Amino acid sequence: MRKGFTRKPQADEPATQVKNYITPSGLQRLKDEHRFLLMRDRPAVAEMVAWAASNGDRSENADYQYGKRRLRQIDGRIRFLTKRIEAAEVVDPEAPRSRQAEAKAFFGATVRYANAAGAERVVSIVGTDEVDLNRNHISWVSPLGRALMKSEAGDSVVLHAPGGTECLTVLEVCYERIAVEPFREPPGSVASAKRLSRRGSLDEEETIGTGGEQRP
Repeated sequence: MRKGFTRKPQADEPATQVKNYITPSGLQRLKDEHRFLLMRDRPAVAEMVAWAASNGDRSENADYQYGKRRLRQIDGRIRFLTKRIEAAEVVDPEAPRSRQAEAKAFFGATVRYANAAGAERVVSIVGTDEVDLNRNHISWVSPLGRALMKSEAGDSVVLHAPGGTECLTVLEVCYERIAVEPFREPPGSVASAKRLSRRGSLDEEETIGTGGEQRP
């Protein structure tokens, strides 16, 4: 075991970063959400707003007011995703690395470490848009991510977190595929409701067309 070292993390990164480091699957999730909002959810909400506007006084029309508010939310999210995608700097954890680089923890690394009590934990260092604590995916600009950055097996690093300072021992660094949760269409979206409504109408038509017996 080689001599360890301690390293104090740098100051927090600025709110708007020049580059958005992200894994391939993380970028795909952003693109899938962007496509859904732009091509399906926004048109569905816009259609609902147009329908509500035709029903009379807009100032007392709850459907119209909700639809307009939802459109603003969708447009804001689309703008945010567009900027994140344009600034994306894709880093593939499975890409070939030199032996020296492979031994150190950089963006995309999966690190196994232990705290002073000997409790072990494994985390993967990902982009800010990919953080998933249920999967132990931490941001590269988080206190833990910065503490682990550039470390390797056998190193001791100091974690400066809001809850206090903690000494960690790095046990293993490796690079492997990081499974990011894919984008899934929100069940409560207007686009989903419209699709279910159309599906229900089709099922009803099929039932009528087969004499009351629904087709398999």
